[in-house]
Amino acid sequence: MSLDTASIAPPAFRHPYRLVRPIRDSISAGSRNLIAYWRVPSLLVFSTIQPIIFVLMFRYVFGGVVSVNLLPYPYVDFLMPGIFVQTTVFGAIGAAVGLATDLQSGLLERFRSLPMSRIAVLGGRTLADLVRNVFVAALMVGVGYAVGFRIHVGVLALLAAMLIVLAFGYALSWVFAFVGLMTGDPETAQAAAFPVLAPLVFASSAFVPVSTMPGWLQAFAAHQPVSVTVTAVRALVDGGPTATNVLEALAWCVGILAVFGPLAVHRYRRAA
Repeated sequence: MSLDTASIAPPAFRHPYRLVRPIRDSISAGSRNLIAYWRVPSLLVFSTIQPIIFVLMFRYVFGGVVSVNLLPYPYVDFLMPGIFVQTTVFGAIGAAVGLATDLQSGLLERFRSLPMSRIAVLGGRTLADLVRNVFVAALMVGVGYAVGFRIHVGVLALLAAMLIVLAFGYALSWVFAFVGLMTGDPETAQAAAFPVLAPLVFASSAFVPVSTMPGWLQAFAAHQPVSVTVTAVRALVDGGPTATNVLEALAWCVGILAVFGPLAVHRYRRAA
């Protein structure tokens, strides 16, 4: 008869393992999701085509509509921070679709039968999205430079801005992980995500100044999480007051994680 050494180990030795195991299992589950990009590279290719189209469209089609008198710098420098955030926001839909697919196929039931941490599936999914966002954000910086985007502060400020973008995208992955588990169907999950994303992205300061919007819309646009994050990123790369904006953006990231992290874990335990 075999003995479970973890069950007979003193508490002082069991607690570190309890902390390490969820991280280890999440990395293993995340590797599974990243392998999908390697085996089906079209997933990564098409996820990067959309933000490139947005850059070109807003830079050369809609850029002339925004009066340069409203901005202290070229429109492309105003646009790119919004593109960085918008790219990670739309990329978060992948968490909803991926988890809904796994749930529909019965794969989550298989995962639940394995000796792995309950949080590993969700942690792995959001970790894989974070790694993908690192690649996409770096690509968007390169595309931005190709169309005229320039940093007005410094490289360290750009790196700090990218960390905020990645943190916000990671927080939203938990939101849409919850959406995917709630719907349980990939098509429904994607359809349910759009009514959430559209107001946040397009009724924000990502593409135009809030001052150009109707008065009744400005109150929402100025204080919703996408605008707050874009403002923080814009302050870091274009210059301006940064401390308050950065703290507000980080507060939104922490708040979103604090609310939707437990909700997603609770829903996973019930759904799987």
